[in-house]
Amino acid sequence: MKERIKLIIPEPGIEFLKLISYQVKKNTLSFFVKSKFLSSLHYVLLSNKFGRENQGVIYGQLKYYEDLQSALDSQYLLRRNIHRLEKGIIMKNRRNVFAVDYIEETVKCYEYAVSSKKQDVSDSEELQWANDVLENYFDIVADHPVIDKAKSIFLALCNKSQDEKDEKKRIPYKRELTNPSSVSYENLLQLSYRRRSVRWYLQKTVPRNLIDQAILVAAQSPSACNRQPFEFRIFDEPKLVKKVSSIPMGTKGFNHNFPTIVVVVGKLRAYFSERDRHVIYIDAALASMSFMYALETLGLSSCPINWPDIEESEKRMTSCLNLEPDERVIMLISVGYPDPDGMVPYSQKKELDLLRRYN
Repeated sequence: MKERIKLIIPEPGIEFLKLISYQVKKNTLSFFVKSKFLSSLHYVLLSNKFGRENQGVIYGQLKYYEDLQSALDSQYLLRRNIHRLEKGIIMKNRRNVFAVDYIEETVKCYEYAVSSKKQDVSDSEELQWANDVLENYFDIVADHPVIDKAKSIFLALCNKSQDEKDEKKRIPYKRELTNPSSVSYENLLQLSYRRRSVRWYLQKTVPRNLIDQAILVAAQSPSACNRQPFEFRIFDEPKLVKKVSSIPMGTKGFNHNFPTIVVVVGKLRAYFSERDRHVIYIDAALASMSFMYALETLGLSSCPINWPDIEESEKRMTSCLNLEPDERVIMLISVGYPDPDGMVPYSQKKELDLLRRYN
């Protein structure tokens, strides 16, 4: 009797299933990438990953228009337009007439800010800056019906009875370039080598005045139209530090020794259009780097902590910080006095040839 041969077919392994999954994903994406409409349809039918961002952008636009009628300490539209005037003032071969399309809006925004605060302009550095730039603008611009109307409104707001006025004029100026920078390239390069992502700290309280000094440096970072659409949320109460620092997944194993944790928050309400939705990340990151460099000069160290867009983490942080929909976490930064026995990764950086191209 012939022996029956049993054919054994191996069950698909994990790698085989992964391969099938990748192929399905690739084919799906290849279809939806063919047009903007199909790409949008993909995120309507198959994924809600951009849902929070969509809501945040719309909520931010709503807040932008609501804030135009609010007595805020800092007004995004006023900041933007005053900076636009500054850029017009510094133009070489400057036109005799410029900013006609937004000067009335700017002056009315300034008028509302002054009247709502019910304080002297000189009591607010931001309003003093707006006042000085407007004054400078009206001194140099030629006559025009729209400009003349805005000028009359502005002049009516000026406090002519004020005896003591800040002599410092916050207007465009020529930089002092006769003396070289007090910080040499070698100094800066050495500071960049010294700054490393430090995860181990001495259990020593970080003085708030040092944090504030570092933020003053961060505030000098460039920002699109000088809006500065970000905020540093500082936590130095141990229970709150533990609660906040445990939310991001990249801090496991060492977050228990953070003396201070900083959450950098971007505000989409600074913008009237979707086109600017990424600027919060650019501006906040520029300020964060300056902040971390400043910390090093003050004897403190830091570690920027990645913040991927993970639904559960976003919900926890939103609840913990009481964030509004347009307020987006950019990153977290731990701060403290470095533990001399703590080690840091070597973190070899890319070579110059891999980082730059000319023309």
